[in-house]
Amino acid sequence: MKTVTERIKGRTTNESASEKLTKNPVGIKKEYLKGLNVCRVTFTLPETAAPDAKSVYIVGDFNKWNNRANPMKRIENGDFTTMLDLETGNEYQFLYLIDESRWENDWNADKYIKSPYGDNDNSVVLTHE
Repeated sequence: MKTVTERIKGRTTNESASEKLTKNPVGIKKEYLKGLNVCRVTFTLPETAAPDAKSVYIVGDFNKWNNRANPMKRIENGDFTTMLDLETGNEYQFLYLIDESRWENDWNADKYIKSPYGDNDNSVVLTHE
């Protein structure tokens, strides 16, 4: 038994939200692993956010802002995705690093927090059940 609760935040283009989520969840998908203090989070950056990208990394509190620790994989539809197991009961700030030169927020983050660097915000994922 691995999933207690699952929540998907999705973005739509030309499809209804339910059609889009059924075909391809974009944004943040969470699975709380039963009996463990773990939230398995799937992050998906849509192709429209990085149409010509060669590489995308997810960088944040969970990897001490190491910009090479968590590469994302391009999937068939052009989106980039990765899965991380995060400790529950926390909030983690993060950004996507595209082609080692451009930072992008998650368009469906749980919330946003002002970055200490410049006039930008950081995306936040909450792992509270």
